[in-house]
Amino acid sequence: MKFRRQKIDEVTINLTPLIDVVFLLLIFFMVTTTFKQTDELTIELPSAQSSQLSDSEKNKIEILITADGQYSLNGRTLVNEKADTLKQGILEVSEGDSSRPLIITADAKASYELVLRIYDAAAQLGFAKLAHTTARETQE
Repeated sequence: MKFRRQKIDEVTINLTPLIDVVFLLLIFFMVTTTFKQTDELTIELPSAQSSQLSDSEKNKIEILITADGQYSLNGRTLVNEKADTLKQGILEVSEGDSSRPLIITADAKASYELVLRIYDAAAQLGFAKLAHTTARETQE
């Protein structure tokens, strides 16, 4: 007996619904995405030709706080850490001129209270130009 072979249909996948779903997902993500808008500020910094110190750099008052809590005003160490001594020292170094810049350099191990004492003394004496110096950490 001779059997006829059955015809095998090719299996195909209809890609039209898949493409529709991909386009719908694309449209969904495009509509729901918010884009971050940033404004850039371009600053052109001034440059100097001479290496001479300006008047403000000559007149600055530098206060150094060591790790053990000692104050130093323009290289001169104060006798104690009291607020009155600090105020008197700043007053003498500034010669009563509160428009001079006051630069604070504190050791990382120094107490934060010592820095606040400088702020308090400067505010009581009328200083408005205060700055901090920092050191960049070295990567090991």
